[in-house]
Amino acid sequence: MNTRAGFVALIGEPNAGKSTLLNRMVGAKVSIVTHKVQTTRTRIRGVAIEGDAQIVFVDTPGLFQPRRRLDRAMVAAAWGGAADADVVVLMIEAHRGVSEGVERILEGLGNIGEGRKVALAINKIDRVESQVLLGLTKDMNERYNFVETFMISAEKGFGVDALRAWLAGQLPEGPWLYPEDQIADLPMRMIAAEMTREKLTLRLHQELPYQLTVETEHWEERPDGTARIDQVVYVSRDGHKGIVLGNKGETIKSVSKASRTELEEFLGRRVHLFLQVKVREKWQEEAERYSEMGLDFKDGNA
Repeated sequence: MNTRAGFVALIGEPNAGKSTLLNRMVGAKVSIVTHKVQTTRTRIRGVAIEGDAQIVFVDTPGLFQPRRRLDRAMVAAAWGGAADADVVVLMIEAHRGVSEGVERILEGLGNIGEGRKVALAINKIDRVESQVLLGLTKDMNERYNFVETFMISAEKGFGVDALRAWLAGQLPEGPWLYPEDQIADLPMRMIAAEMTREKLTLRLHQELPYQLTVETEHWEERPDGTARIDQVVYVSRDGHKGIVLGNKGETIKSVSKASRTELEEFLGRRVHLFLQVKVREKWQEEAERYSEMGLDFKDGNA
């Protein structure tokens, strides 16, 4: 049996459902999923098996109009992921149609190399009538020469199997790139930090949208099979520290409990999680923080 393996980049506007699709394709939670835009900062790779093919998904940050250094580095990472992939899947939301952001992405697709296979995945199809869907499909295919169009619901799973099967058939023949039981190539330290950041994002809503980051500072495997994980939540200002901690430490305790529960489920064993909150006024200007997030600091230059 000839095996196949290759990289598939998921690109699209923030909140298009890329992380939800990745998690469903892989069958495990490897990418942060929240209702806030721009929450995926790194090119998280999830690995899915489909028949004799190994599909390595590159979940890129959402493509948007960058304003700050962090924004620019995220957008550069997204386009870099697309340029390196064997197949690119552009995800758009059915109910939003062809927005300005989608138009910018269509322009950018012309810069990632000739002959690259680009498929269109129209997500959240349950939110619109079939006539709207057909009109959007026609409009998008007139704007760009997609090799295939899929109508899906990443959240509900509709159309996802067909997309995965098609992707498997598009990959080049060759040996698998990762062991069969590996679902992501991110270090567990980073996955753990992403889980905690997701819980903070969900809990704090609009209070601290992008002013914090989480790093796993220490990971100790204990003889009894448990793990001790120490993480630091970096915020930009003193005032933000109080918001993260909450009244009598209530917020950080709640976040720690939710993150620990998810980590234990993910790892299949007991976890002792300890969170600290520290102020680093200019963490968004520190090269070291970008390395922790898998981003290139230089890409943030104007």
